[in-house]
Amino acid sequence: MKLFQNQTAVLVTKHAKERVIRPIFEQKTGCAVIVEHGYDTDLLGTFSREVDRRNSQLKTARTKIDEGMKLVNANLGIASEGSFMEYYGLPIPWNIELVLLYDKQEDRETYGIYESAETNLHHQTVRSFEEVMQFANRIGFPEHYIVMRPDHERSSQIIKDINTYEKLEDSFKWCEKHSIVGTVFIETDMRAHANPTRMDNIEKATLNLIEKLHTFCPACGAPGFIIQEVIRGLPCEKCGTPSELALRYVSRCYKCKHTQEQYYPKGHSAPPKYCNRCNP
Repeated sequence: MKLFQNQTAVLVTKHAKERVIRPIFEQKTGCAVIVEHGYDTDLLGTFSREVDRRNSQLKTARTKIDEGMKLVNANLGIASEGSFMEYYGLPIPWNIELVLLYDKQEDRETYGIYESAETNLHHQTVRSFEEVMQFANRIGFPEHYIVMRPDHERSSQIIKDINTYEKLEDSFKWCEKHSIVGTVFIETDMRAHANPTRMDNIEKATLNLIEKLHTFCPACGAPGFIIQEVIRGLPCEKCGTPSELALRYVSRCYKCKHTQEQYYPKGHSAPPKYCNRCNP
């Protein structure tokens, strides 16, 4: 029997994330996924900045699950939440996708993560339709939608769902006409249904969650026996001083509390560049 055979899960989404989440969950866990559109997830934050996200990625996903379980009588809740940032301060767009599962019967959370530079996140201020076309070709339009505003990124006038060349030209003309300074701000639409690259990353985060669920405790057989803690201190290969790299990983069962430690492969050490003594 599959892990959640004959159970019901609710997935709250406004942007068609069920395309990748539902088939994986139903096939791999046996549950029936109900897609709930009754809660407007844009109230929790939008990539195009009409609403700033006030909470963390994890807390926002929890809110989606809470709202979904108010609308649907389900034992399981699923939510997805994404974020974009610079990669460790470098000008490289970095996408982090989180897919969260809450099991009400066990009062347990398990989440999948996928991080990647595979994103077409981009924006530009333009003055001509020629520039718009160059931007569109660069980001994979029309499969990837475009968002447009007159003047700047915080303009309250906004056009979304631009996914045809006719809409692209009409939207540029409208924004140009309503611009005070003669510029138009364009950006990639990062909503899941409007961005196949991001949707692929959500799928990979879902698969990571499924992999975690199918890692079972060696003591009691409960699912989700995953790494809960990373102990740092891998010795430097040059001087032996503990570094910031992982020395061992601690997995812990949520049910029976069985703990298992896994050391970094024997014989490995940290390169001096990660040592605070050799490379202060």
